[in-house]
Amino acid sequence: MKIIGYLFVGILLISGCKGFMGEKTDLSFIEIPTYTNNTVAFVPVQPFLEGFSAPTDLLAGYDELLYVADPGSNQIISYDQSGRRLASFTVPGVKALGQTRNLDLIALGTTDTIIAGQPYTLDAVYRIDQKSGAAYGLQYARITYKIVHPFYSTTTFSANQANVRLNKIAVLANDYFYVTRTGPDNNTTDATPIPDDAVLLFNASNVFQTTICISTLAGYYCDYFKIPSGITTLAQPPQSPFVSSSLDFIFTSLAPNTPLKVQYISVLQSENGISYEVNSDVLLIDTSKASGFLGQPNKFSSPGSVNYGAYGSGYIFVTDSEKDSVFLFTSGGLEGVPPPAASGLIKNISVSFGGSGTGPMQFNDPVASVFQQNTLWVLDKGNRRVSRFKLTTDF
Repeated sequence: MKIIGYLFVGILLISGCKGFMGEKTDLSFIEIPTYTNNTVAFVPVQPFLEGFSAPTDLLAGYDELLYVADPGSNQIISYDQSGRRLASFTVPGVKALGQTRNLDLIALGTTDTIIAGQPYTLDAVYRIDQKSGAAYGLQYARITYKIVHPFYSTTTFSANQANVRLNKIAVLANDYFYVTRTGPDNNTTDATPIPDDAVLLFNASNVFQTTICISTLAGYYCDYFKIPSGITTLAQPPQSPFVSSSLDFIFTSLAPNTPLKVQYISVLQSENGISYEVNSDVLLIDTSKASGFLGQPNKFSSPGSVNYGAYGSGYIFVTDSEKDSVFLFTSGGLEGVPPPAASGLIKNISVSFGGSGTGPMQFNDPVASVFQQNTLWVLDKGNRRVSRFKLTTDF
């Protein structure tokens, strides 16, 4: 009878009978996502982060914080790993973020200037110090350095330079950093061998070093990059002596006629200097190990960003804004994650997901992602939110 009594009370609590415990609770607002029948899959973790104007980039910091660039409000916004908003800082037109090992933020934004009596808005690189004595955080931030395009590499200026864009940033373990650049002038000559479409290298003191040229079996190309967008290095949190010292990077291309839109560039050092070459190992396709591959021609439509997973995951994440999807690959370029030992499976299990919409497993123009402490955070620009997910194997 006690058990029956408890069940009766439980039913009352759930149903909320009118006249005794109030109106019945309306649960129709709960969205129930549909999942594929996979051994391993990403599942949403709510609540998502919301309240943005037009977010464009996401950063997992060495300080174990999460940062969002929101050019709609000219704000960099910081969060802890639980998703709690901490502070914000204003940077004009901020659109992309990176962080050095000494915890300075590097932000891509814009600056207004007057040249020869004419007003221009030019792209710029900002270095931001968040330390104030023993205190730390965006509430204490200040800009310590600004690099304005094109004056990091030239003293001359043409009106066409105002149409050049600095897109994404990726920091190395030695605090050097790469920046992807695009623009209208890509007709190279002996007099001007460097096109607007390029990957730039700056040192830890913010000084421009070089435009990256690629060595291939067919020759040496300083115009190798076609509409480069996303870029990532292997140097990722957590802060430790074991952060990868590799100079390698992975970049994405938005060029419509380029079949390989995500490529891994290996940096080789010898007594003759440094050479940048395409890593052919990541281009291999072995259908006995996976069903999809990073080097698969026409795999992507519009991959705006790529991120090498932090905290030793070794995963490579690609967001495709046209397909409204997020793709996961191993460091060797195989799509998916290795199957659980007891599953009896041999090939990687694909956990890439997405689709257009507002549901918890859907996106509307995803533009960035990071993998921090076994949580995948995806910046969903069109839905103006940051979604978060976990693999079922990580619960």
